Amino acid sequence: MPIRITGMNSGLDTESIITALTQQKKDRVDKLKGDQTKLTWKQDKWKELNKKVSSFYNGTLSNMRFSSAYTKKTTSASKESAVSIVTGDAAMNTTQTLNITKLAKAAYLTGQKAYVGDPEENKTAKLDTTIEELGISAGDTIDFRVGGEGSDQKISVTIAEGDTVEKILNKLKSATTADGTKLDFNFDEKNGRFYVASQKEGGQVAFHIDAATDAMKKLGLSYDGDSEETAKNYIAGSSATIELNGVEYTSENNVFEINGLTITAKEVASNITITTKQDTSGIYDNIKNMLKEYNELMKEITTAYGADKAKKYSMLTDDQKDEMSDKEVEEWEKKIKDGLLSGDETLGKIRTGLRGIANMGFDIKLKDGTTSTFHLSDFGIGTGSYFTTKEEDREALHIDGDKDDSLTSANADKLSALISSDPDAVSDFFTQFAKEMYGKLSDMMKGSEFKTSFTIYEDKLMASQYSSYNTKISDAQKALEAAQDKLYKKFSVMETALAKTNSASGSLSSFFGG
Repeated sequence: MPIRITGMNSGLDTESIITALTQQKKDRVDKLKGDQTKLTWKQDKWKELNKKVSSFYNGTLSNMRFSSAYTKKTTSASKESAVSIVTGDAAMNTTQTLNITKLAKAAYLTGQKAYVGDPEENKTAKLDTTIEELGISAGDTIDFRVGGEGSDQKISVTIAEGDTVEKILNKLKSATTADGTKLDFNFDEKNGRFYVASQKEGGQVAFHIDAATDAMKKLGLSYDGDSEETAKNYIAGSSATIELNGVEYTSENNVFEINGLTITAKEVASNITITTKQDTSGIYDNIKNMLKEYNELMKEITTAYGADKAKKYSMLTDDQKDEMSDKEVEEWEKKIKDGLLSGDETLGKIRTGLRGIANMGFDIKLKDGTTSTFHLSDFGIGTGSYFTTKEEDREALHIDGDKDDSLTSANADKLSALISSDPDAVSDFFTQFAKEMYGKLSDMMKGSEFKTSFTIYEDKLMASQYSSYNTKISDAQKALEAAQDKLYKKFSVMETALAKTNSASGSLSSFFGG
C-alpha cells in the first residue's frame, strides 16, 4: 500500500476517517478469511477421523470378515506395515519369504486445460461452453481403450452439433464397453479440466489413449508419454505382483489367496519373513480388539457430534488476537475446532449405522446342528448403563469377564465359555457381524461427485469451497482497496482546494500589509 501524507491543510485525521468509512468492507475480508480458516480446520478434523475409519475398515474389520480370522493358526510378518495376512484353516505351519515388487493402481488422467480461443488469453472452458467455441467438429469422437495389452474393449462417444462440455461429460459418464465396463469422468469448471479414472485397480481395467482425436486434444483429454510436461498427467493402471518363496503371483487388487493365506500387499518391500503357527487364544483376542477399535471410533464420533456448536464462537481477527494472550487465543480456537462437526448429518448417519449393526441378530449354526438367532448380548457383550455412563462412552461395548474392563470384569465370562464349547458358532456370528459393518462402511465411503472413494466426507466439495474462498477474498480485498483509494482521492482534492484557498488568503493578507 502506498504511503500517503494527508490532512496537512485541513487538519483532519483522514486515515481514521477512511478506516471508519471502509470498516464494513474490511469486516467482510476478515470474515471470509476466518470462514476459510474454519473450513481448513474442518477439513483437518475430517481427515483425522477418516484416517481412523479407514484404519478400522482396512485393518481389523476387513480381516474379521473371514472365518480364517477365527482359526487357531496365525501368521506374523517381519514388516507389518508392508503386508497384512489372514490365516486360513488350510495354511501350513511354516516360515516363508515374501517380496512385494509392485502394488495395483487404478489408471488416472488429469486432463490438460481446455481453452476457448487462443490459449494465451487463458480463457478456459465451462460446462456450458459449446464445441463450436472450442473449435471441435461435430462427428468427431472421444475414444478410450479399456483393459490390458491387446484388449479390443473401447469406450467411445460421438460429438454432435451444438454439444456443450456438460453434454459431452454426460455422454462419457453413461458410456460403457461391450462387456459393461465404465470409467469415472468429471469436469472441474474452476480449473477447466477433465478428470478420468478407472473404477477399479489393476491393469485389466485400466484405460489407454492409443491415438487422441482432435476433439480429445481440444478438450485436454490427451497426453504425450514422451513429454515431461504431460506424461505426469497420466497414471497407468497396473496389477500387483509378489514373489512368495521365489514364485511370482499377480493380482488385480493387491489381495492374493495362496495355500490358505490371504495376503494383502500394502507397500513395496523385500525379504519379508512370514511365519504361520498355532494360536490357541486368537479368537478371543481378535474379537476383543475389534470391539476396542469400534469403541474408540464411536467415542470420537459421539464426542464430535455432541460438542458445543462452533457457531457459538466467532473467528478472531488479527486485531482481536493482538489484544489476547497466546493461551487465550489457543483456548478460544480450540472451542471452535471442537465444535466444527457438532450435529453433522454425515457424522450422525455413521454413528446410527454402526450402532444399528451392534444391535442386530444373526442366525448361526450351533454344534448340535440347530440354528439360532444370536445377539451380542448372548456372548455377554453390551453397553453400560445409560444413566451412569458418560455421554461419550454410551456407545462402548463391554465384554463380561474382561479382566481389563473394570465395569464388567467381575461378571461371568460368557464369550470365553462359548469359544471353548463351540468355536465354530462364535466364528459364524462374528464373521457376519464384521461383514455387515464392513459393508455399511463400504456404502458410506463410495465415491461421488463430491467425494473421492474410501472417504466418509465430501472432500472434493470442501476443496472446491476452499478454492472459491480464495476468489471471494481476492474480490473483497480489491473492493476494500478501491473504496480506500476513492476516498483518498476525494480528500486529496479537498486538501488541494484548501491549499489554494490558504495561499490566496496569504497573498491578500500580504497585500494589505497583514
